[in-house]
Amino acid sequence: MGQAEATRDEKLAFAYRHCEAELRLHDPDRYFATLFVPADKRPHLFALYAFSSEISRVRDIAREPLMGEIRLQWWRDAVTQGGGLANSEHPVMTALNDTIQRYSIPVETLISLINARVFDLYEDPMPTLVDLEGYCGETCSVLFQLSAMIVAGRQANSADAAGHGGVAYALAGLLREFPWHSRRRSVYIPGDILESFGLRSENVISGDDTAEMRQALFSLREIAVAHLEKAMALLPSVVVNARVAFLPLSLTSSYLRQIGGESYRPFETLVELPQWRKQWLLWRAARRFR
Repeated sequence: MGQAEATRDEKLAFAYRHCEAELRLHDPDRYFATLFVPADKRPHLFALYAFSSEISRVRDIAREPLMGEIRLQWWRDAVTQGGGLANSEHPVMTALNDTIQRYSIPVETLISLINARVFDLYEDPMPTLVDLEGYCGETCSVLFQLSAMIVAGRQANSADAAGHGGVAYALAGLLREFPWHSRRRSVYIPGDILESFGLRSENVISGDDTAEMRQALFSLREIAVAHLEKAMALLPSVVVNARVAFLPLSLTSSYLRQIGGESYRPFETLVELPQWRKQWLLWRAARRFR
């Protein structure tokens, strides 16, 4: 092995270790779910999920929309140009580029994910439920689809399960973090759902904890539950080896059950589970998904 080749291998190994550490820090649910994936596939899921995590945190890092747009454009260029910007010193891009090449990941799906995250940079409210489901599909369903491809190849037959599963998982995440989004003036509850309960986006931003607001949130929760049920019903049709890519869904129903009841405070409650319970749910699902 030549020195240049050895240096490249060391760089890749560092990049994948960096992705693993970043994922554990910023997205522990996906991190622990990935530990049940075959060992040779884990680094590549770490790279894919770490990339998604980087994109999802652009608003928090950039602070201003213009700076966020610039950062997202850098990622577009890095993903598109492959051997150019992708060979920069950014470890997530280094690992992602290797994963793209190894598994023929379609670059256009990653670009769509980046483009969907532009919405996060601004304070424009989500217009309709259709728009929200599209956003969830481009930012989350695609991760289930690509992870299934990495684990089991292109014949995973996972598209429909990934579509519904991604919407359910993303909606649960938005509902869990509703207080945080409200404080930063981000309105993900669709305008048509708000209007059906006599509400506007201003009611979300101002923190109006009313019966109507709770009904709107519960309505969105039921939509998430319906998508989750469809995803789980479709899971048996997914190639057996690919089902492990759907393990994060095993946490979703537990999160959704917490959104409601007398103790639930929409603008205060950040829905969470004890770490031991998450790992138990993932372990149980890993046995069931075989």
